[in-house]
Amino acid sequence: MYNPDMLLEAIKLAAENVRTGHGGPFGCVVVHDGVIIGRGFNEVTSSNDPTAHAEVQAIREACSVLGTYQLTECEIYTSCEPCPMCLGAIYWARPQAVYYYNTRHEAADIGFDDQFIYDQLEVPIEERKIPFQHTVTEVPEENQPFRLWSISSKRVEY
Repeated sequence: MYNPDMLLEAIKLAAENVRTGHGGPFGCVVVHDGVIIGRGFNEVTSSNDPTAHAEVQAIREACSVLGTYQLTECEIYTSCEPCPMCLGAIYWARPQAVYYYNTRHEAADIGFDDQFIYDQLEVPIEERKIPFQHTVTEVPEENQPFRLWSISSKRVEY
C-alpha cells in the first residue's frame, strides 16, 4: 500500500546524492512490512559501475537483508521512473508494487535520456547500434551450461 513518507525518503536520498556530488539525482528504498530494508542511490560515476543505479543498489541490499533473491512481499519507492535496466531488475525481484516521483521524460529533460535503449529493443538484433552476434563454437558436452542446468539436482527455479 502506498506510503508517501517512503517516497519522500527515496527523494531525500536522491537530493542528498546531488548535494554530495556522489552521483546522479536518483534514490530508492525497498519497504517490507512498512520498514525500509534497502536503500540505494546512484553511484555510477563514483564507483565507475554503470549498473550502480539506485534501484539496483536498493534491491541488492533488500535481498541481502531478507536472505532471498525475490522481494514478493515488498514495495519499491524510487525518485524516478526506472530505466530499462532497473525495470528488468525490478521484474526479476518481483515486488508487489513500484511507486516513483519523476518520469523518464523529466529525466530526459535534464540529460538522463534512456529512450535510445527502449528504441534499441525494437530494432532487429543485427541492426542494433552495438553489434550483437550469435556465435557457434564446439563445446564439450560436460561444459554446456544449459544442458547441465536442465539435469541439475541443485537448480533453484526462479
